[in-house]
Amino acid sequence: REKEKNTAFTHTKAIKIQAWWRGTLVRRTLLHATLRAWIIQQWWKMTVAKLLEKRKRAALESYAQQEWAVVKLQSLVRMWHIRQRYCRLLHAARIIQLYWRWHNCHSRGFFQGSYDLTASHLGLELEIFLGSQICRITDCIPFPIKS
Repeated sequence: REKEKNTAFTHTKAIKIQAWWRGTLVRRTLLHATLRAWIIQQWWKMTVAKLLEKRKRAALESYAQQEWAVVKLQSLVRMWHIRQRYCRLLHAARIIQLYWRWHNCHSRGFFQGSYDLTASHLGLELEIFLGSQICRITDCIPFPIKS
């Protein structure tokens, strides 16, 4: 009987050791599976973060390019408006200068005349108008003839 008791006791101890060992193996397997799953999750999070960062950068670059295009377009439109205004002012200044020169010419005076050119002399008839005064010049200039 005692032998049976000893065998039963040993058998119980062996079952406990086997159970402990199986538990250790299961826990180790679960730990390895958990670590592998954690590594995959970390890799996936990093991949998603990189992808999100890449998308953000692309969106920012697109926005910056659009902003640059808008600024360039605004600059060109402003330049075009300023050039139009400058051309209008230049045209107005030319008209003012034209009328001023015409007024100056008529108020200061002008001259007209005619000439007669022959082989031996030059005949001039000039009329100079200075406001209400008229000055007439008639002259005949002989050419020196070389012999």
